[in-house]
Amino acid sequence: MASPAKKRKLNADGKQAAIPTRGLEYFFAKQKQKASSTPPPPSPAKDATSEKEDTHLTDEELARRLQAEWDAEASTSSSQSGPKPEQPPVATQPPAASTTFLSQPATKPMTGNSAQTEKSSNVLSLSSVAATEDQASANIPLDESPLTFDPPKFIPTLQESWASDGGDASYALLTRCFVLVSSTQSRIKIVDTLVNCIRLLVVADPSSLLPAVWLATNAISPPYVSMELGLGGSAISKALKQVCGLDNRSLKAIYDRLGDPGDVAFEAKKKQSFTLRKPKPLTIKGVFQSLVKIAKTQGQGSGDAKQRIVDKLLQDARGGEESRYIVRTLCQHLRIGAVKTTMLIALSRAFLLSKPPGADFPTRDPKDLLKLKKEELAEIWARGEEIVKASFARHPDYNDLVPVLLEIGVSEELLVRCGLTLHIPLRPMLGSITRDLSEMLTKLQGRDFACEYKYDGQRAQIHCDAAGKVSIFSRHLELMTDKYPDLVALVPKIRGEGVDSFILEGEVVAVDRETGELKNFQTLTNRARKDVAIGSITVDVCLFAFDLMYLNGQPLLDRSFRERRDMLRSLFVEIPHHFTWVKSLDATSQDSEMVLEFFKSALDSKCEGIMVKILDNLPDLEYKGDDAEAADIEQSVTEKTVPPTAKKGKSKSKAAADKEAQAEKKSRRKALLATYEPDKRLDSWLKVKKDYNSSFDTIDLIPVAGWHGQGRKAKWWSPILLAVRNEETGCLEAVCKCISGFTDAFYKENKAFYDDCSVSGEPKNTHVIKPSFVEYAGQPDVWFEPQEVWEMAFADITISPTYTAAIGLVQEDKGLSLRFPRFLKKRDDKGIDEASTSEFLAALWRKQEMKAPSAKSGENGVAEADEDDLGDF
Repeated sequence: MASPAKKRKLNADGKQAAIPTRGLEYFFAKQKQKASSTPPPPSPAKDATSEKEDTHLTDEELARRLQAEWDAEASTSSSQSGPKPEQPPVATQPPAASTTFLSQPATKPMTGNSAQTEKSSNVLSLSSVAATEDQASANIPLDESPLTFDPPKFIPTLQESWASDGGDASYALLTRCFVLVSSTQSRIKIVDTLVNCIRLLVVADPSSLLPAVWLATNAISPPYVSMELGLGGSAISKALKQVCGLDNRSLKAIYDRLGDPGDVAFEAKKKQSFTLRKPKPLTIKGVFQSLVKIAKTQGQGSGDAKQRIVDKLLQDARGGEESRYIVRTLCQHLRIGAVKTTMLIALSRAFLLSKPPGADFPTRDPKDLLKLKKEELAEIWARGEEIVKASFARHPDYNDLVPVLLEIGVSEELLVRCGLTLHIPLRPMLGSITRDLSEMLTKLQGRDFACEYKYDGQRAQIHCDAAGKVSIFSRHLELMTDKYPDLVALVPKIRGEGVDSFILEGEVVAVDRETGELKNFQTLTNRARKDVAIGSITVDVCLFAFDLMYLNGQPLLDRSFRERRDMLRSLFVEIPHHFTWVKSLDATSQDSEMVLEFFKSALDSKCEGIMVKILDNLPDLEYKGDDAEAADIEQSVTEKTVPPTAKKGKSKSKAAADKEAQAEKKSRRKALLATYEPDKRLDSWLKVKKDYNSSFDTIDLIPVAGWHGQGRKAKWWSPILLAVRNEETGCLEAVCKCISGFTDAFYKENKAFYDDCSVSGEPKNTHVIKPSFVEYAGQPDVWFEPQEVWEMAFADITISPTYTAAIGLVQEDKGLSLRFPRFLKKRDDKGIDEASTSEFLAALWRKQEMKAPSAKSGENGVAEADEDDLGDF
């Protein structure tokens, strides 16, 4: 029907008829009742006539006509359902912006049929977005200490608020948790807030706990289950424009000013003054199910289907904060600091204090825990945390962990119920880094160990059950069975007599099938990633096995490395150039020359270096107090590995080394067990790479920003800002700028990858505004979208007043920086969640200070970072 506004009738004098001022309630005071009470629809011919007449009505005439129709319907309904309540006077002025709903109220509550009719009516109303935020969750002090926080105090109000949605916990509660966690950098506060939120869900709505854990950890499935949202930025932009009534220019202006998609959503939602209907409150379950549905939507029309789900989520988001975290979740950049370790700690503490209705496992009284000393409380927390962490390391799936916790709480049974399982990858054990061979030999005095080639390939975890089903997982726990069909076909041939099921670990390396010559990792990356057919394989591989963790239904994690290795080599069949063992050497710290020769042979064979592993479980060993032995080891290896010109300065650290040795003379060394410890980085495994053996260390950093170069480099990014990862907050902390180690070809490729519109005319992987999760006070020319890991060498580590990396770990108000950083290579085998952490950087600094004290130090014994040291300009 055409708008009546285009057909205004004029009076005889040519002026518009005076139209009395009417409020919205005047026009929409009546609502349609049940379909049963409405008169039968008019004939199509009558409809056409009515529509034609409507086009010539003024606004007032049309409103009067509709009013008359609604009055007739209302009188018919009232004669059936009882006397009609007296109506209040009709407002003649529009309501204020703070009004939540505009509809015709009754002076007294309706009962019986009247109430039912009113509930089922189709109410046309306006809702103020500013007034729709959830109030039941808004003031809960989730960041209070769990020992003083009392869930029963808040649960009745919450459950009353949730009753209209079937009793499911609202997304508003989780949003409240996210807001408080994001507002602090205190790890204690972050853990406390998560603990209290989990406790509320455990007691009030246990069924919403699992979706809440997935949402808080920024995932919807374990890594070995491929479920990607597959959403681009355009889908979120379209939803924001449609829901909030913005055009392209307005949305771009907000994004250029704020930079973070979640902050853009928050700002856009504030600009949305009214909605035509009251948003249906989001629930934790509902949001999670929507994400799963997005991930599973595929095929023709999937883009439109996903768009509708995104639109609905943003329409139903109440207030700016819910919109902010919905968008961040959709972008998979939640950035609340609830990393894996933090969530596991929170779960363990929550189930120590609370349990769901009907559960019978024991919990601790917070009042009793308040009376304990700090050390006693820490010990109680630690016991539960270790059980939960160990269980998750062996069986990393919240879909299994959380239901078992709800049933039995935190107990030793958890390790059995959620233990090592075929076709579910366990998190791999990791090796500690050593600076050189001498440090490694000194650490392992008095112990037998095995040296193994550290191949330049891809770590793989092979699972095989009694039925012959094979699964292959990467070190990131991603399923890559389809990538290696040749290895799947190889498994029946290598399984020896009596072997039914197993989990073994090895390195997949590209090789020349004829000669067995090893090829580098870059060659391996040329293999296709998915749906590889054996006949199409052009890059041959060999699996070099080095560990056995499971055999015939029995976990072997508690066995010594010597036992596991012997079982591996005796029960499996070697096939040259297809399946074999890592090359190894058994030695002790007395065999320094033999170890050195083995190390050199590894480098000559195109390996990265060697891995060194404790062979047997031994009790704690005392330091002998013989400084000469350690000195002899260091001198023996140094003379063979360090050029004469590099030996200067070694003697400078001797006094400090003597002092340290004297202090530790009567101390006891920490036990180094030869067991397999999933998801732990221990000195039981040490790695010595060729770069560590030279005069510099290496560290894995994330490029986060760049400046326009000068002179010949004016068209490229140079220098480039790099950052380490803060494991507790999820932020990236700037550590240094770098201009060294790059080739012209790399510069060109890098500028095309991080494009500020100057290469392709459109921005790519860049931002104008600093991402909220990057910590750096300076202003580069462009911000990068963090997604790469670069291996960097450097001369040493210095205290820095400029950079935020490891701030508070070494000095309260200063961070750490690198002197003379140099690019080595991209780490294509690592994601940004595996880049070096600020704690790792701080540990390297402490090692450096112990080994080579203040040659360049100021009065405090530490060298201040100097911009000139960075060689940026």
